[in-house]
Amino acid sequence: MKADPVRFGVALIAVASGSAAFSVSFRALLAAAYLHIFGGRNVVEAFEGLSVPWRFAVPAIGGLLAGSVSMLRRSNPQNVSNVMEAVALGNVHLSLRATAQRVSQSWLAIAAGLSIGREGPLIEFGGTLGAAIGRVAKLPLRRVRALVAAGTAAGFAAAYNTPFAAVLFVLETIIGIAALEAVIPAVAATLIAAMFTRALAGGGPIYGARAFTTTSPWEFASFAVVAVLGALVALTFKRTLALAERLFEHGRLPQPWRSAAGGVLVGLAAMRLPMVVGNGYEPLNQLLDGALDARLLLILLVAKMVVTSGSVGSGIPGGIFTPVLLAGGIVGSLWGQFTALFWAAPAAHIGSYALVGMAATTAASIHAPLTAAVLVFELSGDYAIALPLLLVTSVAIVVSRAFGAVSVYEAELNRRGLMWHLTLDGRDVEQWRMSK
Repeated sequence: MKADPVRFGVALIAVASGSAAFSVSFRALLAAAYLHIFGGRNVVEAFEGLSVPWRFAVPAIGGLLAGSVSMLRRSNPQNVSNVMEAVALGNVHLSLRATAQRVSQSWLAIAAGLSIGREGPLIEFGGTLGAAIGRVAKLPLRRVRALVAAGTAAGFAAAYNTPFAAVLFVLETIIGIAALEAVIPAVAATLIAAMFTRALAGGGPIYGARAFTTTSPWEFASFAVVAVLGALVALTFKRTLALAERLFEHGRLPQPWRSAAGGVLVGLAAMRLPMVVGNGYEPLNQLLDGALDARLLLILLVAKMVVTSGSVGSGIPGGIFTPVLLAGGIVGSLWGQFTALFWAAPAAHIGSYALVGMAATTAASIHAPLTAAVLVFELSGDYAIALPLLLVTSVAIVVSRAFGAVSVYEAELNRRGLMWHLTLDGRDVEQWRMSK
């Protein structure tokens, strides 16, 4: 029976509007908590205003509360990988009750300064809302799957205000129609052709000239170094996260004490380094302005990987997207500061390298080069950085795959017994098979 397009259109509007409203509410409640409870405009400012004992205690208490929520009512575990399964296989068993529970855990943990990203609950809520509205509207399975994908895109767009990157995230990561075997050569060909065209015919978009800010074509070799370093940092980040998850899983601590232990780890770091709390948004802004010195950046990089791995590994639901962006920004900034010692660089040199590093680590983490490139492009709004972004995302993924690494989402699927295989001749549902 053919689905009613009006019914589907109304459902789509409801999913998009609901996802956006949820995101606004989630952020507003966090801002209110930071302001009225801690007296700060954001999580880092709030922790900087706390005494040292409270910097330790608040994340521990928040982790304990978040872990306690998971004990209130047992529900099937659910995360972004379930959204991927729902879209790809049609196993649309996303529970609003489970999502509400996980969102509550995430909010408590984020409010208390634990190092997790906000995009996780926003993406999961959008996908689950799409499934729920599709069921209520009695839409056929293919339409419900489309609503889950749409809700996921809406959640991503609401998290970062990057609409093009949100669409690409769904296409490359959630649906997986863009095979790396095709994307990487296409990006490489585009990069080479564009470099030749700009060298011979001039730079800038065809509808108006824009300034191209790289100091020399040879600087692309420097960007490639950032890509390699970013891929290695992303690989280290993922392995640290996997190690933390194994340690917590094989440990004897039950919930909620397991989550409290994750909070203790954050608290210990925050006693000396308050900017380590939260998802990393605040120090990332300072970093892009070139306001942090190399020694502090190195300490922050190590601390952020450790506390994020502890926060996520302890069982608290949340994303790692923004912490990964911060790690990449640090790598790029450090390399930018190093190269500035050897050639004259414009004032925005270090910030530009930080943006390139952000794209490199993101691409190496999620194995979605277009998403990573467009995400940073939209975050920066700088046309001149387009070619460097294409270069570093492709190189970073090639390096990551050379080490046998998989994306963070594919790793989660593998843990759940699903293997993702996408090739040029692959097809939608046939891309999936149960692992032995």
